[in-house]
Amino acid sequence: MAEAAARRARRPLLTGTGRLMIVAADHPARGALGVGDRKLAMANRADLLERLCLALSRPGVDGVLATADILDDLLLLGALDHKVVMGSMNRGGLQGASFELDDRFTGHRPEDIERLGFDAGKLLLRVDYADPGSLTTLESTARAIDSMAARRLPVFVEPFISRRTPEGRLTNDLSAEAVTRSIAIASGLGGSSAYTWLKVPVTENPDDMARVMETSTLPAVLLGGDVGDSPEGQDAAYEKWRGALQLPTVRGLVVGRSLLYPADGDVTAAVDIAVGLL
Repeated sequence: MAEAAARRARRPLLTGTGRLMIVAADHPARGALGVGDRKLAMANRADLLERLCLALSRPGVDGVLATADILDDLLLLGALDHKVVMGSMNRGGLQGASFELDDRFTGHRPEDIERLGFDAGKLLLRVDYADPGSLTTLESTARAIDSMAARRLPVFVEPFISRRTPEGRLTNDLSAEAVTRSIAIASGLGGSSAYTWLKVPVTENPDDMARVMETSTLPAVLLGGDVGDSPEGQDAAYEKWRGALQLPTVRGLVVGRSLLYPADGDVTAAVDIAVGLL
């Protein structure tokens, strides 16, 4: 693994376009294997790797976001040359667990990303005002940002205001007020914001995004999320991304399940449409 990482041909984070198209595949390490109604869609690792390799081969795809096990496989397959490689850092808040918001850093450490010659890290920050676990995650997130900045490595912070339903299921609030608040919190973490990027959702009402993105001057990418199993849901997601990508601080897309497991099964077409939005 170390030899494959050492001989990987690298590239800058941003090229001449100043835009980023990253395919995400860090969901399985959180036990989040579902896509729409398919609860174990991402459980077949050979199938996932085949889809990732196909996506990475398409023109305009800049790189991949994943956990160590997946990136190790892609390294050995030779699929990461001249690609941006982003290590996923905190995966401890397992989907559906009582401790989901005590989201500890069980994935890549900053020293791992540096040692392997990867290009950036990503972390998830879900804040529930009613759950003390969020405070632990906030503090550890700030220290991770500090450690990445000390190494001059970009870190992509994905913030949400979250809450549990009466049934105990964790949901993310995508209202304009909640997304605004989450961006404000994330932007102020750590001793320096010099290497901090934001990874943000499109708000429930896409027309609110322009006002929401005025909350911070940090560069941002849009996340995809699970858009369901219908072609209509996929098309609606493309339209939301298209509008938000016009905003001045929004620099690209980091999208996973909706491109790797599209409703019609055509990974190539889904990826090419997303690239075209940039």
